[in-house]
Amino acid sequence: MLQNLYVKNLALIDETEVEFGEGLNILTGETGAGKSILLGSVTLALGGKYNAQMLRNGAKSGLVELTFHIKEEKILKKLEALDIYPEDGYLTLSRRLLEGRSVSKINGETVNMSVLKDVASLLIDIHGQHDNQTLLHRKNHLTLLDLYGKEQTDPLKEKMASCYQEWKAVCKKVEQSSLDEESRRRELSLAEFEVNEIEEAALKEGEDELLEEQYRKMTDSRKLTEGVAEAYQYTAEDERGNASDYLSRAIRSLQEAASFDEKGSQLYDQIVEIDSLLNDFNRDLAEYAKSFEYSEEEFSEVESRLNEVNHLKAKYGNTISDILAYCEEKRQRLSELEDYDSFMQELLEKQEKAEKQMEKAAMELHEVREQNAVKFAEEIVHQMSELNFLDARFEIRLTEAKSYSAQGKDDAEFYLSVNPGEPVRPLGDVASGGELSRIMLAIKTVLADEEDTPTLIFDEIDSGISGITAGRVGERLQLIGKSRQVICITHLSQIAAAADVHFCIHKEAEDNSVRTQIERLDQEDSVAELARLLGGANVTDGIIDSAREMKELAKREK
Repeated sequence: MLQNLYVKNLALIDETEVEFGEGLNILTGETGAGKSILLGSVTLALGGKYNAQMLRNGAKSGLVELTFHIKEEKILKKLEALDIYPEDGYLTLSRRLLEGRSVSKINGETVNMSVLKDVASLLIDIHGQHDNQTLLHRKNHLTLLDLYGKEQTDPLKEKMASCYQEWKAVCKKVEQSSLDEESRRRELSLAEFEVNEIEEAALKEGEDELLEEQYRKMTDSRKLTEGVAEAYQYTAEDERGNASDYLSRAIRSLQEAASFDEKGSQLYDQIVEIDSLLNDFNRDLAEYAKSFEYSEEEFSEVESRLNEVNHLKAKYGNTISDILAYCEEKRQRLSELEDYDSFMQELLEKQEKAEKQMEKAAMELHEVREQNAVKFAEEIVHQMSELNFLDARFEIRLTEAKSYSAQGKDDAEFYLSVNPGEPVRPLGDVASGGELSRIMLAIKTVLADEEDTPTLIFDEIDSGISGITAGRVGERLQLIGKSRQVICITHLSQIAAAADVHFCIHKEAEDNSVRTQIERLDQEDSVAELARLLGGANVTDGIIDSAREMKELAKREK
């Protein structure tokens, strides 16, 4: 449930915090006090549209923060699937409002808007006046019917979707495979060429990587060989003079010095040793050069094979695995084209079988929907009678859709009659705004145990109603509040009297500015607020007594 709402610097709200409770939470207040702003702040936190004009005048930033306490195991698992993990069952959704942009976070970690909305849809359902209009759209009627009977319909809908997708895939295959004789021959010829080209290449898995490594080494060794050969030239081969020749000349030149004195002898011995080391070096260098030797023929073979593989990659796939998979696909296509008539016959039989399976799945789903439509309509009529529809009739009619879909082949439409003797007609043709809101509440009451969202917000549920009807609406909200948290904004005392938790929203003038405040009311303050709703500016002792009696009656109803 929604445990806490914190708002700062939004429209008329300077800073406020609300601790919601379980059951039915009612918010009342004078027109213009800021009730819609408070609801709007919740919508903002859940990913609603934002612009800088929403900030409080003079503020450069704002903040809306919602804290949820989640106990439902089903919702925890769904959050886990979104990689969202509540901390000790608590989840905080926040949205920092800046000039021209906003930043959304879940438990302190920044998230994008799509993730925020996915999480919000699991936690809270906001039902405003505009949402009543969804009842006017026929496409929503089938959704509500399936939600009512989801334990039966969900498995059948999964089966239907699977059959439909299989049928669509076969139909696509039939369409793609339908060829005239000339087209068949052309495709057959091309497939034969491609298969032969790949098979003649005799590709092996991983061969391309080995060739690329071998080619790199050969290319690099060519450069290295040139350097080694040049070094050997300078030390042993250059006809114009190399290090070995010069050392031999130096040795001959120092022979006399070697017999002249001890120092000359030492220098002579050193240069002889250098000459010996150089000879060893030249032998090692020659052997090292041989290790890089390869024939031009070998290099050409590797280069040619690599070019062939890369050519096939450019035509048939990025890897040898892709090329081989493509070849197998073409072999299969060759088999189909070579015996085309048998292939098409088999494919058409498969299409017919898939269509029959889809028709059967659609019929099973239709039959269950027909049964649920009767039960759902009966329960809605019962709830409508509780909401002061005195002689209402409500029907859900199923008709055959123009074509199959993953949802089956049903269209659903709600029919209504609210006056004795009048025939039922499409809901959108007969229901007024106030009636729509009550019908939606009746539906929500019936579906209270079917919907998973733990928190439900009603804005202006009292539109177009009064008197006894308003009291009945309060009772229905109370009933929903037994299984889910309900937050409701209202102007009517009959609805407000049903509150488990009552809040009053009011405006205060301070330092040449106005700000919205919200206050949780105790028993006596709640009675006073009910009296204000009943009597307006002139609250008498009698009105206060009436308000207290309304509160006591609502308490006994619980």
